[in-house]
Amino acid sequence: MSAPAFRRLLAYCRPGFEGECAQELAALDARQSGAGYARAARGSGHVEFVSDDAPALAGSWRDLVFARQLLGVLGEARDLPPKDRLSVLLPMIEGEDPADGPCRWCDAWVEAPDSDAARELAPLCRGLEAALVAALKQRKLIDRASRWRLHLCMTATDAAYVAVAERTLSAPWPGGIPRLKFPRGAPSRSTLKLEEALLVLLDEGERERWLEPGMRAVDLGASPGGWTWQLVARSLHVTAVDNGPMDAALLASGLVDHLRADGFRYRPTRPVDWLVCDMVEQPRRVAELMAHWLAEGLCRHAIFNLKLPMKKRHDEVRLCLDLVAGALAASGRRVEVRAKQLYHDREEITVYARVA
Repeated sequence: MSAPAFRRLLAYCRPGFEGECAQELAALDARQSGAGYARAARGSGHVEFVSDDAPALAGSWRDLVFARQLLGVLGEARDLPPKDRLSVLLPMIEGEDPADGPCRWCDAWVEAPDSDAARELAPLCRGLEAALVAALKQRKLIDRASRWRLHLCMTATDAAYVAVAERTLSAPWPGGIPRLKFPRGAPSRSTLKLEEALLVLLDEGERERWLEPGMRAVDLGASPGGWTWQLVARSLHVTAVDNGPMDAALLASGLVDHLRADGFRYRPTRPVDWLVCDMVEQPRRVAELMAHWLAEGLCRHAIFNLKLPMKKRHDEVRLCLDLVAGALAASGRRVEVRAKQLYHDREEITVYARVA
């Protein structure tokens, strides 16, 4: 099967960040000499981007900060009959390629953006997905070996995008959101941010190679220990730096040393494998601190959060990421940086950086 044809992209994002997601897509398109444009409604949790270069951009999910998922749009349906939506949607899905015949899909997901209004569509999405997969199987249009995954994005009970993603180049979770359970014993819900960061920003092989038992880590601003808990769960030895108290069970693990100190002033006596940081501070100040640790060779890997301002958030992200890259370049080191606004983030983004 050849690549499905499309000129539009659909990006899922955190509600309220549609503008930043649109800016990012426009900047990516411009770097490829495109002239695309975005359409978005604030609070909708999704952005539509129109470009002749849409197929070339569609595999860029990992390179985008504000997009949780990036899909190619095959079509859009409105005024769907409430009792037989598939009668309208299936002809759009089955559109034949003269050379290859009907598209075949490794799977089919029916989802809705992560907005207040769209969350009410969850029961409809579950029922429609079961009916859609059954219909595709009956038509022999499900092929687990296919590169392509079908997506129906329901924006209302009677409106949907029909979209597609190449499975190896897109988020492997419906809506682009890994659904995590709060782990028993973790001292704060912030633990989910680091768990999600490790899932989204690293692949399985990287997690196995770079998070080995016995490695050493520093957690700046650790109290009460949500991020430290994730590292201890992987048998890393953690120096938890915070003037606040740490969870007693973590201290009893034998893997945590608690230092009551200022996270901006602390430096390790020898380099560590990991630095993590979720301090509430100006994003540029945190970026400068992370850049110093990486440039001085004090850590090999870092995961940190940048709390964003109310305005010009996209510009602030670019400035902070460029600051880290520039500091490493000035020190003669090359840094690899990956960043995402995660589901468990709020007015912030999470960044992974390593000295390459």
